[in-house]
Amino acid sequence: MTTHTLFTTFFCCLVFLHPATLTAQKVVKVIFREDGRPEDRNSDTLFYHQRAASAEDYRGRAPLSPKSEAVSFTSFAFEGGSRQFKDTLEVTLVLQVFWVKSSSWLRRRPPDEHTLEHEQIHFDITRLVAERFRRKVLEMELTADDHDSRIQFEYLEYFREMNRMQKAFDDEVRSGMDHAGQQAWRENIRKALLDAGVKPARS
Repeated sequence: MTTHTLFTTFFCCLVFLHPATLTAQKVVKVIFREDGRPEDRNSDTLFYHQRAASAEDYRGRAPLSPKSEAVSFTSFAFEGGSRQFKDTLEVTLVLQVFWVKSSSWLRRRPPDEHTLEHEQIHFDITRLVAERFRRKVLEMELTADDHDSRIQFEYLEYFREMNRMQKAFDDEVRSGMDHAGQQAWRENIRKALLDAGVKPARS
C-alpha cells in the first residue's frame, strides 16, 4: 500500500503598519505585490513562483517506520508595510507561498512520478488558497482602525481552509492510492489556478 500525507502547521504573518495616529484617515488602499525573488538552490525554502517541487527538495529525514511515501511541508504567509498619502493609507503586502525542504521527506529514492505529482498537488492547493486570501482582502472595505486585525483574521481563516482542503484531497484520493481521483484533483486545481490568473508551477 502506498500512502502520501501532508504536514502543514507553520504560518508567519509579518505586517509592519503605520502608527495608530492614522485612525482618522478615511481611505485604506491595499496593494499586493508579487514576491519575485530568484531561486537560491542552497536555501531551505522553495517559493511557488520559482518552480515546481522536485526530488531534491526533500531534505528531511524519514522516520524509521514511515507510514507514508512522502511528506511535504507547504504554507503561505505575507509581509508588508504601510505609508500615508494625504487622506489615503496605502498598505502594501507581499504574498509568499513556500515549501520547506528540511521538513519534507521521501521514504525511498528515487521517488516515482506519482508520488511527486501527489505532493505537487498539495503545493498547488496551498497556492490556490493563498490566492483566495489575497482576493478576499482586496474585496474588503477596511479602515485605518481595523485593517491590521481584519487582515490577520482572514489570514487565519484561509490558513484553516488550506488545511481542510489538504485533508480533503488526501481523504478523497486515499492518500494517493486512487490514481484516477488524483488526476481529477490535479486537473481541477490547475484549472482553478488558471481561472484565478495564477500560472501553475512547472518543473
